[in-house]
Amino acid sequence: MRWLALCCSPDAPASDTDALGWLALSFTPRVARLEEAVVAEVSASLRLFRGARALRLRLQAGAAQAGLALGASAWAPTALGALALARAPEPPRHGSFPERLDALPLHTLSAAQAHHAMLARLGCRQLGELRTLPRAALARRFGPGLLTALDQAYGDLPEAHEWLTLPDRFHARLELPWRVEHAPVLLNFAETLLRQLCTFLAARHAGIRSLRLAWQHDAMRARDVASGGELTVATADTTRDLARLTRLLAEHLARTTLAAPAGELSLSADTLLPLQELSAGLLPESGDEQEHTTTNALLERLSVRLGAARVRQGRLREDHRLDRMQDWQAWSASPASAAAPVRPPPGPQPTWLVDPPLPLRCDAREQPLFAGPLTRVSGPHRIETGWWQGGGLQTRDYFVYRSAARGVLWVYHERFPDPAAPKASGWFLHGVFA
Repeated sequence: MRWLALCCSPDAPASDTDALGWLALSFTPRVARLEEAVVAEVSASLRLFRGARALRLRLQAGAAQAGLALGASAWAPTALGALALARAPEPPRHGSFPERLDALPLHTLSAAQAHHAMLARLGCRQLGELRTLPRAALARRFGPGLLTALDQAYGDLPEAHEWLTLPDRFHARLELPWRVEHAPVLLNFAETLLRQLCTFLAARHAGIRSLRLAWQHDAMRARDVASGGELTVATADTTRDLARLTRLLAEHLARTTLAAPAGELSLSADTLLPLQELSAGLLPESGDEQEHTTTNALLERLSVRLGAARVRQGRLREDHRLDRMQDWQAWSASPASAAAPVRPPPGPQPTWLVDPPLPLRCDAREQPLFAGPLTRVSGPHRIETGWWQGGGLQTRDYFVYRSAARGVLWVYHERFPDPAAPKASGWFLHGVFA
């Protein structure tokens, strides 16, 4: 067997150890909590991940991506032995496994650390010296637990572990160390919960489209204040990117006001969605999917900062009138319902529409003028539709013209101009191409 013991850094919160266990489940199903560390039996996974060193590097990269501070780690044929080697300040790297354990101090094995004072008076400083003592006398003096732990660490007795399992839905809570009165400060504590969420999603090979952050108000709140509050954060696509979720949550909290000081946080994600794993490209930041994800992350933050109505996106519409084949609607991060496919426009559409259309003058040849003469690029494209709407009938010929001063223009000619319009030429500027 091949065991890997993983410890978080000493200053990391205790909840990071649970997140580290979920991360280890991405590499092997045989993961267990052992005191302050996580142990994983990876002998069946070494071939899949191309050896112990490659697996360890992959796990360290996953921990860094999830924001987990990974501390000491060690390999051994037993779980207790791996944990003892990981606890040692400078574990020996040469010799057989029993010889390396013999050189470890007593505090690396919890069962021996509990009797450290008495063992020190007996002259024992290392595990190897402890093993040389008479077993019967050790059992009478310190109980059978010490011998059992020694035998399990050296592989003379089998070990029993309760394997970690993943829940179907994510929910984690955190009691705040002090009363928090301002919502943006909650982000410092919510990051701990977000790290747990991202490692949980990695183990599930899944992502989320929304999460819910809730807080409980302090018991000293006013009588007219509710017991807590919450906010829901939605993303434009399925993700488990810790940095993206942290930035988006920060935007929401910056615009939230707490009705009373908060004393407890909870984070939940009920709906898990499969996340498509993409192969890495030969070039950094390559692929349309990466650009799509980056754009969505930017739009999410802008819609929160500026307001949903101020971030708009163009959508195609089913209409024969060229100027009504697209419109601009408020951008929404919530998943849109599946709509019927829309036919693409028959020709180029301008970047900006001139609303209302601008009347143009004509030269002697009845050709439109706009900041000088225009050169025809394409057209005409005849439109005669909209008769089913009162006043919506269009009888137009659309053209694409080029202006030396104003660039590419979208111009149409009204086939039946309004006779009531004074000096109507029938030519109108309707759009500008960027």
